Amino acid sequence: MEQAVEVAVKRAVTTMRDNLGQPLTIDDMARSAMFSKFHFTRVFQRVTGVSPGRFLSALRLQHAQQLLVSTPLRIADISQRVGYNSVGTFSTRFSRSVGMSPTEYRLQSGFARQIVAETDAHTASSAGGRVECHIRMPRDGQPRLVFAGLFPERIPQGRPVRCTVLADPEHLELDDVPSGTWHLLAQSVPGSCSHPDGYQANVNESVSVASLGPITVRPRSVVRSTLEFNSAGPLDPPVLLALLDVRKLAMEIVAQHAQAHVPLAAGVAGHDPSGGW
Repeated sequence: MEQAVEVAVKRAVTTMRDNLGQPLTIDDMARSAMFSKFHFTRVFQRVTGVSPGRFLSALRLQHAQQLLVSTPLRIADISQRVGYNSVGTFSTRFSRSVGMSPTEYRLQSGFARQIVAETDAHTASSAGGRVECHIRMPRDGQPRLVFAGLFPERIPQGRPVRCTVLADPEHLELDDVPSGTWHLLAQSVPGSCSHPDGYQANVNESVSVASLGPITVRPRSVVRSTLEFNSAGPLDPPVLLALLDVRKLAMEIVAQHAQAHVPLAAGVAGHDPSGGW
């Protein structure tokens, strides 16, 4: 039964992907899944962790990301291709979700200069909690670079409340986590600090993803769990937040460690994980 439900949801996601520039209603999506509208919405949320509308919006912005870095199309044309009638609305939603404007995203070839966590007086406090996770990576024999962040929602977009980048990790720690309910979302790509040329700058290839949540964090509490990575699948909500250029990051890390005469085994996590990257 559960397998049949996933197949139905995949049909709906395929319909979304095939019609990103067209107006799609919940009725349209439900018909493609062969469910009633109300049953479809509940099932879709249970399988993917987000509503059909949010998933569709994320797919549209993800496709816009791809068009921005792979075509010379004007931003106005891209906004229409992904279903927006107003380029202003498209730009606002893109900027809020991705962390930079469409123009900047194109200029930066789809990568962020840094990832900045929310670090205002409310979120950075000695009364904050702590999240610790044992990491289980795919058994492909490749060392990996991992970005992990805590977000208010299932789709990683906007600024995380806490984030870190780890090299060849087995354990994840996030300190001074503000009280609240969060989703821990992570993405990994192959790479090694010892061999910078081994990093793959295209985060859309060989990507593994992991998620945990909702996680409830209380003052001075410690939340412990396991974060298991698997290959990204069609039912995983898109990662909209612009991530770091891992090849450039690797070279910077190697250069910094060489200057300081610090072994690379110290890892990337010493890179101010609770602030900006």
